[in-house]
Amino acid sequence: MNEWIEVSLTDITTKIGDGLHGTPNYDDNGDYFFINGNNLVNGKILIKEDTKRVNKEEFQKHSKTLNESTLLLGINGTIGNLAYYKNEKCILGKSACYINFNNQVNVKFIYYTFLGGNFQTFIEGISTGTTIPNVPIKGIREYFFKLPPLPEQIAIASVLSSLDDKIDLLHRQNATLEKMAETLFRQWFVEEVKEEWKTDTLSFFAEFFNGKSRPVEVGAIPIYGGNGVLGYTNKSNYSGKSIIIGRVGAYCGSLYFENKEIWVSDNALLVKSKLNNSTHFLFYMLKSLDLNSMAEGSSHPLLTQTLLKSIEIQIPPIQKVNKFDIIVEGFQKKIDSNQTQIRTLTTLRDTLLPKLMSGVTRVEM
Repeated sequence: MNEWIEVSLTDITTKIGDGLHGTPNYDDNGDYFFINGNNLVNGKILIKEDTKRVNKEEFQKHSKTLNESTLLLGINGTIGNLAYYKNEKCILGKSACYINFNNQVNVKFIYYTFLGGNFQTFIEGISTGTTIPNVPIKGIREYFFKLPPLPEQIAIASVLSSLDDKIDLLHRQNATLEKMAETLFRQWFVEEVKEEWKTDTLSFFAEFFNGKSRPVEVGAIPIYGGNGVLGYTNKSNYSGKSIIIGRVGAYCGSLYFENKEIWVSDNALLVKSKLNNSTHFLFYMLKSLDLNSMAEGSSHPLLTQTLLKSIEIQIPPIQKVNKFDIIVEGFQKKIDSNQTQIRTLTTLRDTLLPKLMSGVTRVEM
């Protein structure tokens, strides 16, 4: 650790600032995106469906000096989110802070420094506001930490980024497999639908069950709600191939697939297939429906068993359904295997991160 020196962010940066304090003139046909802290996700700028656009004139009026040595940090509302700047065509809002580093540092190393608990705890500690937390720029400039020589920064960042690259690759493989299943479903059961297929309701294929209040006991069994896994318990109320549907509020119509013991909470519904080898078909059938728009109530939408059972669908030949399930089951096994690897690699990265960033564990040069 003798080679590591204590620095502040002011010592190693050329500029720290934030984005526009106000609303730009939006242009639905503009080529530039208006980015805030919630667009900064896992090191990348995430463009969402509702991300606003501006034109070139508005971009030139409000643009900041960003480059390959820039990190973006969420500082208002959603704080602590991070992204590299990769020459995206964008302007920043006030909840996105930009930090330009000098040539003493490796930007990837600083990214992992910011991911670490020390920095995240620091910005939480200096944030102001109760309902909407805000991190002051002045406070960020005064963050102090230990900095190794540049070659060691690069070596540390290489170890951690190689793990993140593997995790990202596995996530992308899973997204591709899910897209393949969706494409196959659309081709077989939407584009190639036959006139002779009879019309029935979802209850032909599916049974629906209400979830229950989540238990307080802690364990390894996932508790599912409308927004995914809420925590873990030592009890289960369902097992085997299951589909979980968010039934209320903002997550109304969200869908999850599991093939193990789970606890389904009371803001979700469980769906079980009545027929053998048809759960994957049922999942992608539900995914093809706009369940959120079918929910009852505008201010507080709700999906009920009665509503779901009454949805009319066309019934394809069971042999075709079974064939689809066999193919997608192969996809699902690969997805599950990838998820296991993701959890293993994530645990390894999270274990190494504080040790490498503090110098407790050193990388051979």
